[in-house]
Amino acid sequence: MSDTTFDYIIIGGGTAGALLCNRLSADGRSRVLLIEAGRKDDYHWIHIPVGYLYCIGNPRTDWLYNTEPDAGLNGRTLRYPRGKTLGGCSSINGMIYMRGQSRDYDQWAELTGDDSWRWDNALPYFRRHEDHWRLDQPSGVNENFKRLHGSKSTGGTGEWRVEKQRLRWDVLDAFAQAAQQAGIPATDDFNGGSNEGVGYFEVNQKNGWRWNTAKAFLRPTCYGRPNFEMWTAAQATKLLIETQPDGSRRCTGVQVWDGHEMVTARATHEVILSAGAVNSPQLLQLSGIGPAALLRQHGIDVVHDLPGVGANLQDHLQIRTVFKVQGVETLNTMANSLWGKAKIGLEYALKRSGPMSMAPSQLGAFTRSSPDQPWPNIEYHVQPLSLDAFGEPLHSFPAFTASVCNLNPTSRGSVQIKTGRFQDAPAIAPRYLSTPEDRKVAADSLRVTRRIVAQSALSRYQPQEWKPGTQYETDEDLARLAGDIATTIFHPVGTTKMGRDGDPMAVLTPQLRVRGIDGLRVVDAGAMPTITSGNTNSPTLMLAEKAAEWILEARKAASGH
Repeated sequence: MSDTTFDYIIIGGGTAGALLCNRLSADGRSRVLLIEAGRKDDYHWIHIPVGYLYCIGNPRTDWLYNTEPDAGLNGRTLRYPRGKTLGGCSSINGMIYMRGQSRDYDQWAELTGDDSWRWDNALPYFRRHEDHWRLDQPSGVNENFKRLHGSKSTGGTGEWRVEKQRLRWDVLDAFAQAAQQAGIPATDDFNGGSNEGVGYFEVNQKNGWRWNTAKAFLRPTCYGRPNFEMWTAAQATKLLIETQPDGSRRCTGVQVWDGHEMVTARATHEVILSAGAVNSPQLLQLSGIGPAALLRQHGIDVVHDLPGVGANLQDHLQIRTVFKVQGVETLNTMANSLWGKAKIGLEYALKRSGPMSMAPSQLGAFTRSSPDQPWPNIEYHVQPLSLDAFGEPLHSFPAFTASVCNLNPTSRGSVQIKTGRFQDAPAIAPRYLSTPEDRKVAADSLRVTRRIVAQSALSRYQPQEWKPGTQYETDEDLARLAGDIATTIFHPVGTTKMGRDGDPMAVLTPQLRVRGIDGLRVVDAGAMPTITSGNTNSPTLMLAEKAAEWILEARKAASGH
């Protein structure tokens, strides 16, 4: 056992952890340790945008989790990808830059009693690290866009690159026109606070390469700082909690398995848990912080009974409808021959464009599942391809997929340890479609999809519904079908939620401190009390940006300067 002491220990080098390392090590006085269970992000498929197909389900980059059998999915289990490498999920996700809606953050403020989470107060923290391609020439950009977006030209740090996609497809252009015919307005910016509309997603890429948080925040910046240390292939196994002279409890460090031996690392200021919405509650539970009955069941001494740890799991479930088409190019037909694959590879090699630069979803749309919804409550990810599931081969016929998800599910699941061993995966039980409201939105959203596809803009390609099939029409049929064909977009949040003092299920204070344990914060998507109305990666960065500021302020207050 070796013993090493730092000012800050950050557990998890993913989306939040990478930014935190950057911000906390910027002050040369603070020694910062990053502990990452995965390896460095030096696997080539991480950086080629289409490489997510080879990273999901690959032990080199993915924790390889599965959900528990889910009644809402008619007993099915789902693959549950979680990034296990530097950059975390930003190394294997769909690269979509999406903030959600202003109402999400206003709701967080209500639920936490802290106005610093309101949209207007969160906006500067999105802008702080954003590097938006339209602001490369800021002179041609209107003032409202500059108010909403950031780059170095607007005074930000500009690490998080946002670019437009480097390809377009006739079939997706036709879908966008059809959506407009169905009453969904065109938009060129999903990130202004509402996100209603249809348009091509903007993505976290740079010159046709994936831009993950490891490249944005860790290298070369942190690597060049003498006060920064990083342990990769090192898994945190237990937080060290000590009772202080005044009777309070404090997290003073962590036990780490480096593949050969158990190592102890100690923190003089704070331990920050950024292992993600699955692994953070798992580590808390293994450390004796969580629901007392669960801990005792697995022979773990209860350090602090905190029933909300691992509860309140929320996720976006997408219902993938597949339409066969004629007379238009899709990736299915493009990639079904050696010559086609060679052309795709050559285009990427020469220009960094074409299908290999492709995010999993190119076209997006936000709208309402029914007219009585006050805000857009469903999101489309539309793809010029079809397959049975990610990781499976493309179909041999030309087709596109219109995936739709309920942005604000009312179903709540859990993450719970199955054993007291750190090596064992926890039980992930999302409990999808477990409420009547979610089943109703699922049925309604399938009808919206059909309405869009029935418009004249798509008629020249003769779209035919291949999955689920037009014979299914009733609410009951459609909800059951959703259970048969739906998959996760892997946006788990909420498992260590922040909340008010009086909320017994709130794990964190509004400043992301673990209740009842000093010197410990959770800074990742698990902290969100409710899921954002869109993709969750960039909201996690915003959350980490705010946390970094609070951590540095706490240090300043403690030292008196």
